[in-house]
Amino acid sequence: SNVEHIIEQVNDYNVNSNLSLIQDTMNSIIQQIMVHANNTNRSTDELLQLLNTSLIKDISIPTAAAVNDVLLIVNELLEIQNGSSLFNSIRPISCKDIKAAYPNSPSGYYHVNSRNIYCNMGELCGQDGGWTRIAYLDMNDISQHCPSGLQEWLTGGIRVCRREGNSAGCRSNVFQTNGISYSQICGKVVGYQKGTTDAVQFNNNDINDAYIDGVSITRGSPRQHVWSYMAGYTSDINRASTCPCNTGSTNTVPSIIGEHYYCESGTNSGPLKSQVYTGDPLWDGNNCPSVEAPCCTATGLPWFFRDY
Repeated sequence: SNVEHIIEQVNDYNVNSNLSLIQDTMNSIIQQIMVHANNTNRSTDELLQLLNTSLIKDISIPTAAAVNDVLLIVNELLEIQNGSSLFNSIRPISCKDIKAAYPNSPSGYYHVNSRNIYCNMGELCGQDGGWTRIAYLDMNDISQHCPSGLQEWLTGGIRVCRREGNSAGCRSNVFQTNGISYSQICGKVVGYQKGTTDAVQFNNNDINDAYIDGVSITRGSPRQHVWSYMAGYTSDINRASTCPCNTGSTNTVPSIIGEHYYCESGTNSGPLKSQVYTGDPLWDGNNCPSVEAPCCTATGLPWFFRDY
């Protein structure tokens, strides 16, 4: 490429004869990549300013330091050139792709495939950065609202989303990956117990039925179970509706769930049917007394992780 040719020119330079040529060629390349200015942490104007400082100013008295500055700028231009095809690709682009092209990219929103995606470029679930956010809901943010099928509720000063209606059943939402291929899933859920929750329906192995009290995450079509967040009846005794991870529990988990679940109760005594127990958030790995203690020792809490 033109940029790689410049690097060869600088590496084999005769400073007095080559700097002018390098400057002219760089300026030509910058014109070609103007459209990609938003794809780097530095704007094209900044790059032009650096060129003026490192080249035009020093061209009359060239020094090794000036040439080193040129090399740094050339390498940055090469990074932009290599990444430009990524951001304009017609194939679905993930944050992992961006991380591979720009290893020092910060977490934040990126505009690819004609839409904005949020990328977590730091470590998550013990894995390297480059995570593409698929679903996100923070009810502490007053600008956010419950998705379809869920209703907003204010209890104990805490905004939550709950399933519409009071009869038994499920409500579901679909969050699209927009064609991005993936091999790992990482996430977390924050919830609160309301009333007399039953943890798991041990005799129900139908993924399309209400097999837990809580939140279940699935993927694909037909659906495959990813992770379940169960709300147990109480943490101080064992019975049919308490967490299967309790000490001495005889409750079994449906085979579609296996070991891919967290369970916790929000109360240490018999729950009241209409009470919301906001004092003990579920699935956070905290406040698991008595027989429920093993439920708070799972590796990774409050995050779940699947590797496919």
